[in-house]
Amino acid sequence: MKTTLLAGSYERFVWGFDLKTLKLSGTNHEEGEGGTGQWDEKKVNPRSHSLLPLFSYPSHNSSVRSVAACGSVAVTGGSDDTIKIFDLSSLSEIGSLIHHTGVITSLAFFSLTSSPSVPLNLFSGSTDGTINIYDTDPFVHLKSMKAHKRGVNDLTVHPSGRLALSVGHDSCICMFNLINGRRSFNCRLQKESEIIRYDSKGETFFMVAGQTISLHNAEDAKLIGSIENPNRVLCVAPAEGGLLFMGSEDGKLRAWDTTAGTMAYCIDDAHAARVKGLTILGSKGEGGDPSYMVATASSDGVVKVWDMRMFGNGQQPLPLAQAETKSRLTCLAGCSVMKI
Repeated sequence: MKTTLLAGSYERFVWGFDLKTLKLSGTNHEEGEGGTGQWDEKKVNPRSHSLLPLFSYPSHNSSVRSVAACGSVAVTGGSDDTIKIFDLSSLSEIGSLIHHTGVITSLAFFSLTSSPSVPLNLFSGSTDGTINIYDTDPFVHLKSMKAHKRGVNDLTVHPSGRLALSVGHDSCICMFNLINGRRSFNCRLQKESEIIRYDSKGETFFMVAGQTISLHNAEDAKLIGSIENPNRVLCVAPAEGGLLFMGSEDGKLRAWDTTAGTMAYCIDDAHAARVKGLTILGSKGEGGDPSYMVATASSDGVVKVWDMRMFGNGQQPLPLAQAETKSRLTCLAGCSVMKI
């Protein structure tokens, strides 16, 4: 299993890392955190992995605002109204998409459940209030849909590929029928939401508004439950078993057990600064390793990888690996591909 992480920054750079499993001997002379060759038992778990730097590209003319990855393809969205496309197999930039007239705020790939590493479509949202749909082989613009009056904050695609949801700066939630490429539903919310995500099965979806995270039924949008985080939530990632991981302004990594309606885990000192990016790593049905790793990125430039299996044992877990970019990171994405 080959796992790649990508992080975007305010300094217009996109950073790429390869997550490697360390082959430890009886001494600490193996490759350590961030690929530096130094091993620190106080910071990294002895049975750790390492984050090997792959590349750092000045991909945009201004800050990178969003990133998405699927298989061997990655895309970044910037404040320069442009989407950049990367081929992870050759570690090179292969093109640009210029179909928005605003900051690219959200990006999402869609792939079939049977072939999760083969992207079929790319969805993008922007402050111009539109959502664009692209074919990915090759990258061709298919459709533009008017979503919000005051910009798209975030979007999410149903696992079936038939529906999509978005939340906007106009304090509305919109549903889109992707069969005919039209907006089918629009509703004003009591409070503006910044993040929206379907769970892995598409049975529920989450919305984040400041410190409040709400869980809704996907069929009728009925509220199932909600939780108040102590600080503003900046990123979320649904995981298996009804867990929702969240990163917040206080640098903590938390997991909400939506089944029990309680906070399941919390890493108090996950980061020294705001957690700006969060992604779940794993095979997602490819027959490889299960999804048990969580990667986080903070505004002080640190990327860390955590093992979910170490949570809840009464002790604060240590990261499996970490890397320092010395940049102000804004977003994070990851993908896992079976090695041939």
